[in-house]
Amino acid sequence: MSDISLSALYKRSLEAASKSANLPTIDEETQELIRSALRDLKQVHTRIRDLSIFSPNELLDDISTKDLVYLTLPYVLAEVKNRARTTERTDRMGVLSEAVGYYRAFVHQLEQYEIIPEDEKKLYSHKSSALVDPAKRREVKINQYKKAKEIKDRIQVLQKRRNLPTSSLGDSYSQSDFDSISSLLPSPPSPTTTSSDELDSETDEILRTTTILLLRMLYAQTHTHLESMEQELELLKCAPPSPSSAPPPGDEGGDVRIGNGKGRDTEQEEIWKIDLNVPGGTGGPDGKGPLLDERGRPLRPFTILPSNAAERARLQAQVFGPGYNLPTMSMDEYLAIEKERGNIITGGGPASLEKPTSSEQLQLDSEMDGTVVGEEKEEERRQKDEKWAQFKDANPRGAGNTMNRG
Repeated sequence: MSDISLSALYKRSLEAASKSANLPTIDEETQELIRSALRDLKQVHTRIRDLSIFSPNELLDDISTKDLVYLTLPYVLAEVKNRARTTERTDRMGVLSEAVGYYRAFVHQLEQYEIIPEDEKKLYSHKSSALVDPAKRREVKINQYKKAKEIKDRIQVLQKRRNLPTSSLGDSYSQSDFDSISSLLPSPPSPTTTSSDELDSETDEILRTTTILLLRMLYAQTHTHLESMEQELELLKCAPPSPSSAPPPGDEGGDVRIGNGKGRDTEQEEIWKIDLNVPGGTGGPDGKGPLLDERGRPLRPFTILPSNAAERARLQAQVFGPGYNLPTMSMDEYLAIEKERGNIITGGGPASLEKPTSSEQLQLDSEMDGTVVGEEKEEERRQKDEKWAQFKDANPRGAGNTMNRG
């Protein structure tokens, strides 16, 4: 393996990962491609470390253009590792934890070299799942999508300037990332060129800009993957154990029964078993034979009652009771409560019909000549008539009806 160059080794691993992305995960062929890609990717990681290509003391300008592409290695490792086939919950949790570690290392590396602008760091620091307001959650998702789409369009323009196909940057990110990264690696030397040929300044600038933009696009996708993986990890941690991982039943046989003091786990397990074996009996909880056959069908009538004696007595007392709920208060008591709550409207009827209106009552009170009350009511009636006259002057009849006019 030592005779192959670093770029060729990385390109080979990306090609295997790209092939596996187009195949079903469950197939053995896919898993073989994934295992091959992981082996090569780990060798790439070892070579990068041995060659000290990256250093925390360096700045982005200190990294050569041809080495920038290797910053994508943690992202590729996370993507490939996440597609590894697992059958057990613990295995899946291990794969997720390892992939999350690669993603976080990728994010840390890009932020350390200040490749990501501050506005993008702030934009993708918001987790949409943590926002309660649906409008704000939708706004964050739209803004993140617009930013990723803007970066992707700029990459396509630069790819055209490099005379490279842009189909690898299609709508499906999961199937195009490996091809996009592979396009940034140097091609195998042809008969007319050598591997030591240097890029001209314009080509180097285009390649460097394209690589940085691709890193920013993968940074955006990483935050989406991290959020979904963290949610999946939380669900797996809170999920109940699978039946295959449950402890096997004890060998106590007929001696195991509720309340025998053989352990809380056994007791909780036996609570849900109907057909228990009683020592000295012929089967069943009463020793009269089994209640169910092998297929779970009842063999004879039986009654399921609670274990609490007081609860059994309460249920027994209700056997000959009415099949409906008896009233707890009289109708008068109910109406009194409703009246206190303000749910009963009073008034109306013949008495209300014969009672004078407020205007009629005011007219009658104002005709009480020679009294203080009569004079007050007379003044109140005059002010009311005056206000009504002013209202009619300000609002002539039909002034508000503007419908059906030409």
